[in-house]
Amino acid sequence: MLNKRKVYDITMQSLTYLSSIVSIVVLLAIVFFVFQKGYRLISWDLITHNYQSVTYIADLKEDQESGTFISTKTFDDGSFYSTKWGIAIKDDENLIGGTSVFITYVHPDSPLNALNNKGVGIEDLSVDVDYQIIRVAFDGASSALAIHGAEHMIEVWDSQDSFRELEFSTTGGGIRGSIITTLYLIVLTLIFALPIGVGAAIYLTEYAKNNRFTRFLRQMIETLTGIPSIIYGLMGLAVFVPLTIRLTDATGANIISGALTLTVILLPVIIRTTEESLKVVPDDYRYASLALGASQTQTTFKVVLPNATAGILTATLLAIGRIIGESAALVFAIGTAVKDDIRLTEKSTSLAVHIWSMMTDEPANIELSSTIALIILAIVLVLNISIKLLSKRMLRKQGVKK
Repeated sequence: MLNKRKVYDITMQSLTYLSSIVSIVVLLAIVFFVFQKGYRLISWDLITHNYQSVTYIADLKEDQESGTFISTKTFDDGSFYSTKWGIAIKDDENLIGGTSVFITYVHPDSPLNALNNKGVGIEDLSVDVDYQIIRVAFDGASSALAIHGAEHMIEVWDSQDSFRELEFSTTGGGIRGSIITTLYLIVLTLIFALPIGVGAAIYLTEYAKNNRFTRFLRQMIETLTGIPSIIYGLMGLAVFVPLTIRLTDATGANIISGALTLTVILLPVIIRTTEESLKVVPDDYRYASLALGASQTQTTFKVVLPNATAGILTATLLAIGRIIGESAALVFAIGTAVKDDIRLTEKSTSLAVHIWSMMTDEPANIELSSTIALIILAIVLVLNISIKLLSKRMLRKQGVKK
């Protein structure tokens, strides 16, 4: 009998270790794949630049012409400089992983510093460092295109004394708009969800009697945690989008409806986590407070709640992590339009939905999606570490050793 029990224990222990090892290996494989695909595109420009680039078409002013523009600047091996036009360009990778021709230098006296705008907008244009050259069109000669590379473009450009059109654009492909949208979602969702969630937890723990009704409420809350988030997205599309259209100037899915949808998703997590943090506060604290003449409300808010702050903080940080990583529900509730001009009553994309948008392109932009995934993983990692440190610090202040 003893041998059978030992065999059973060893078997169960082995299965536990094996399951843990498999989980760790799979997790590390995913992180390695994402890092391998996305680390090259990580840059400050990716975070601060707009996604949409602005394209300009210009030509030379009447008093401007080619000349000889000698530069004392030293260029690297990848840059090609035109003394005739006073511009240096090179082939480089743009923010979304493609190859483009970038301007690396413009001579102060170059005729490209004063151009006519052939499009709509300001009258005068000028090229600048980090702009992308798309094409240079000439009269009586083939256009110099960026797809042929910087060296070929300079060779063709140097062979001409004038040009008919110069098409260039600002740098696009950044995720600034998606980061701002994610921050808006975090702030709005916490404003909506925390008071309701913490209040519900206080009622269920401190005031509600243990009867059939409260047990039913707890069962419903636990059931909500298992509902797929895409169902919440359909609810957001059917309920919150029409509601925000009626109450605001929104005309469709918007950030506010997305925040309301996330609020419903997060309420079960916040309620359950806050409940558990309230339950671990010793009853002796409650009895002592009541014995000193405090009311139940005073005891709850001046004794119990301060001692449960670490758990409530944990619930808040977990909620932020869920907001950052949620995508399925937001596809319906906020939309999939990647935008740079962010407004609360308009469509936009969070970081997670931005990944979804990149993966639905033809072909799918795996590198940029992996880069955004790395940023999300880094944020979640920082949040988890913050949870540990802040919780330990608050428990230490309360005299609890851990």
